[in-house]
Amino acid sequence: MDGIVLGNRYELLEKIGEGGMSQVFKARCNKLNRFVAVKILKKEFCDNADIVEKFKEEATAIATLSDNNIVNILDVGTQDDISYIVMEYVKGKTLKDIIKQVGKMNYETAISVAIQISKALDCAHRNNIIHRDVKPQNILVTEDGIMKVTDFGIAKSVTSETITNTDTIMGSAHYLSPEQAKGSFIDCRTDLYSLGVVLYEMVTGSLPFQADTAVTIALKHVQEEVVPPKNLNSKVPDSLNQLILKAMEKEPVKRYQSAKEMIADLQKIKDDPNAKIDKKEEGNDHTIIMSAVTDQMASKEKTNNKNNNEDYEDYDEDDDYYEEDEEKMSAKKSKIIKIAIGVVVLLLLIGLGAGAYKIASNSIAANTKEVQVPNIIGESVNDAKKQLEGLNLVLVEGGTDSSDEPEGTIIKMNPEVGTMVKEKSSVRVIVSEGKTKAKMPDLIDNDMDYANNVLNSYGIKISSDNISQEFDDNAPKGQVIRQTPKKDTEITSDTKVTVVVSKGAEIKFTTVPNVISLDTEVAKSRLIDAKLKVNVEEKLTEIEGENAKVLSQSIEGSKVEQGTSITIVVGKYVAKQQPQITNPGTVKPDKNTPTPTPGTTTPSTGTTPSTEKTPSTGTAPSTGTAPKGPWDTKTSN
Repeated sequence: MDGIVLGNRYELLEKIGEGGMSQVFKARCNKLNRFVAVKILKKEFCDNADIVEKFKEEATAIATLSDNNIVNILDVGTQDDISYIVMEYVKGKTLKDIIKQVGKMNYETAISVAIQISKALDCAHRNNIIHRDVKPQNILVTEDGIMKVTDFGIAKSVTSETITNTDTIMGSAHYLSPEQAKGSFIDCRTDLYSLGVVLYEMVTGSLPFQADTAVTIALKHVQEEVVPPKNLNSKVPDSLNQLILKAMEKEPVKRYQSAKEMIADLQKIKDDPNAKIDKKEEGNDHTIIMSAVTDQMASKEKTNNKNNNEDYEDYDEDDDYYEEDEEKMSAKKSKIIKIAIGVVVLLLLIGLGAGAYKIASNSIAANTKEVQVPNIIGESVNDAKKQLEGLNLVLVEGGTDSSDEPEGTIIKMNPEVGTMVKEKSSVRVIVSEGKTKAKMPDLIDNDMDYANNVLNSYGIKISSDNISQEFDDNAPKGQVIRQTPKKDTEITSDTKVTVVVSKGAEIKFTTVPNVISLDTEVAKSRLIDAKLKVNVEEKLTEIEGENAKVLSQSIEGSKVEQGTSITIVVGKYVAKQQPQITNPGTVKPDKNTPTPTPGTTTPSTGTTPSTEKTPSTGTAPSTGTAPKGPWDTKTSN
């Protein structure tokens, strides 16, 4: 669908996500010139009018929600057979991505995340909207560490026909409430159960129920009790452990009844990890539904009570009891005697057995010694085993747990140190698996806020001494350009992390060299070597020696930023043109020269003309007039 424009406004650029019912695209809003996210209903659901209508109605309802922890709905529309919702574009990752990177989160971070999600759910519940699909995949984490809950209400449209969509159900089944699994009535407490599962996953790094199929997982939500998160992560406070178990109660009435209640307890634990979380008493005071008590039921109850008292009536002073004949009395006495004899025999047998048991016990006790359990905390398993075997005790490994002690070291034991136990008794121990290990996340190309948020989830803080800065022409200011350890290296909470942050491109200065009178190419080379840009302009010159030479430059001798443009003026020789004479055989008299009159003399070249005849083509003029000067001579072509 890349390149499609929806509503003459939203240009689809690339697919950035996909769920069971829809696909999400990054798009550009050509009207406001900003990026948005467009969720498009999949084609297989477009023919279902109910789903399409629900898709639009619920998106419109969600658009009224206003909360910093909810992804804003900007527009809803339909084009051809495409139904779409336009949302704000959140640059970041999903909470599921963070959990995969981090594994177990420290409980402080998990509480902060849960509070933000709870606030989003509280806003929705106050507006009568139930999410129904709360899971880490539907929680976006911005670069500033803000949680944004998305996909509100879309799960309402899922019917029994869509359960065959294995990917979606498998993804959601892990967070499914028991009432959803049973198809029962759901309300806001359904979302709180799913949030409890998300919180469980954050602090343990694993899901509470695992199986090969979605159906099996759903059955476990209904039937099986969850393993307390503290059993998987000993660093979880008892208060948070109790909060998670309360949120994940099978019966909604035993859970938190509102998001506000859950927020209050989360905040209490955040302020004091040892805070006490009130738990509802599991008595019989719950409201129940029963039939009304009628006269018929009361009469039946009275009859039952009478029947129950018949045994006592046998001992009333009834005349029949005293009027029994002697034969019956004799039979009864005989029966009583037999019973008495039997009881005596039984008592004798019990006495003999007890005596034998006492003798045997004393014999065993005499042969069994008691020993004191030694302190094996901090010992390796092999050393502890040898120490216990020396006292005729047996070491039993009860599992492992993360701790600050070296891997393979015993951190807990039962019975406790100094307890007196029989020889051959078992001593159960918990072995350290070392500090929680995880893979170093990739911080490069992200800013320090993102780096700190990610590392905090590992329990790591970057000291200011471990942050350095340097110029980088290819990275904007504030962006991480190097890190130690490198990506995917194993780390623990004690790992020292150092980062190098970009100061942006460095501003360098250079001195502009004097290139006047140099050849153009030589001048350009010198300016480029000085990290300057060159702009060449030409100027015509009639001096041949100035051809291709620099006549002037815009800046000379000053210090400027590298990359500054310097303009040089280069000469371009043009030969000087000679003036041209029109009709070179004709001499025109100067208009200021007076015309001579006949009989007078006209000076010419400073001499007085002779009165003698001047030859002209060998003959004298016939007119008898004075001869014309040379300026009047015409030359025929």
